[in-house]
Amino acid sequence: MKKQKVCIVGGGLAGLVTAATLSKLDLDIDLIASDNFSSRPNTIRTTAISQNNYNFLKKLKIYNSSKKNFWACKNMKLYVKNKSKKFSKIFEIYKENKKILYMVNNSILKKLLIQKLKKEKCVKFFKNEKISDISDSGLLKTIKLKKKKEKKYNLLIICTGGFSDLEKKFFSNSSFDRLYNELSITAVFKHKHLENDTARQFFLDNEILALLPISNTKTSFVWTAKKNVNTEYAKKTSLIKRKIKFYVKNFYKNIKFTTKIESKELKFSIRKKYFRDRILLFGDSLHTVHPLTGQGFNMVLRDLLYLEKNLSNKINLGLDVGSLDTLQKFSDETKAKNFVYSLGIDSIKNFFSIKNRPLKEVRNKIILKSNNNNFIKNMLYNIADKGLNF
Repeated sequence: MKKQKVCIVGGGLAGLVTAATLSKLDLDIDLIASDNFSSRPNTIRTTAISQNNYNFLKKLKIYNSSKKNFWACKNMKLYVKNKSKKFSKIFEIYKENKKILYMVNNSILKKLLIQKLKKEKCVKFFKNEKISDISDSGLLKTIKLKKKKEKKYNLLIICTGGFSDLEKKFFSNSSFDRLYNELSITAVFKHKHLENDTARQFFLDNEILALLPISNTKTSFVWTAKKNVNTEYAKKTSLIKRKIKFYVKNFYKNIKFTTKIESKELKFSIRKKYFRDRILLFGDSLHTVHPLTGQGFNMVLRDLLYLEKNLSNKINLGLDVGSLDTLQKFSDETKAKNFVYSLGIDSIKNFFSIKNRPLKEVRNKIILKSNNNNFIKNMLYNIADKGLNF
C-alpha cells in the first residue's frame, strides 16, 4: 500500500519535533521552511522541558548524552520583594529523586532534531521555499511552491507560529489575541562554579525575572517588564547588566556576561479554530502564552502525543490521516485543555502583577500558606509536568 503523504510547514522547533515524532509512523513527510534549516543565526534563548516531556523527547532518540545538552533542575523557588526591599522566598517545589524541569538551548535542540531527521529516509527537506497556493485535488490537497513545483498531500500541518500568510489566508479572525505590552530580555552569564540545580523566579514591581541554570558555571536569565521600561533599558546594555547583577548577587559570584542580549515582544493568543479541510494548525499557531511558567513548548509536546496517537490509529486501520474526523478528534481532545491551560497561565501572570500593596500582602500570604500544603504542591507539579487531564 502506498504511504500517505504529510507536509509540515515551518522550520522552527515545533515543525522539527512534529516531523521527528511522525517519522516513526508509516508516512512520507515533506518538511518545508522559508529559510535554510541549518544556517539560522544561533539564539541564546533556552526552553524548559518538564520531566514527562523530557521522557517523550528521549524516546525520539535525538541525543546520546542527555546530561550534556539537557540541564536538570531539582528545585524551583519563587521570591517577592519584602517591606525592606529585599527578596523573600515564598514558595518552593522540590521532589526527592525527581527533576522539576530540564533546560536546553533552543539552537542545540534544533540542531539535534535536524541531525535526527536527516537520517530518516521518509523525511525530505525543502529549504528556502514558500507555498504560493493551496488547492483541492480530488481528495487531496495540492500545494504550489514558489519554485513552480506542485505536490499533493493527505495532510498539511502549519507550524509557522501565527505569523505566516497561510494562516492569515485560511484562518483569519479565528483567534483571540492580546498584546502584553511587555518585552522579554534574555542573555547568559558565567559565574563561580556551584551546584547549579535551582531555578528561581523573582516577582518585582512590573517585572518578572527568571534565573534558569544551564550548567554549574552558566545561567540564563529571562527578564520581562513593561515595554516602555524595557525599551529604555534596551538602549543601554550596561543598565541591564547592572540591574541583573544587583538581583542575582546573593546567589552567584564573579558574574560575567558571555552572550549578546536578545529581546522579544510578548503576546497572548488562543486559536478558536484548529483546522479546516486537510489543513491543521500546530505549535504556537494554536496557542502562545506568557513565558513566566515555561510552558509554551511543553504544551506543543503534549499536543503532539494526541496527534501521533490519532494518526497512528488511522494508519493501522488503513484510513485517511487527513480526514475530517481525524482532525476533529484531535481538536476535541486538545482544544478545551489548551484553552483552560492558557487562561490559567494568563491568570497566574495577572496574579503576580498585582500593584496594590494591600492586595500584594494578601497574595503573598496565600502563597506562603500554599507552600506548607503538600497536596497543593503535588497538584501544581503534576499539572506543570503533564498538563490537564479531563
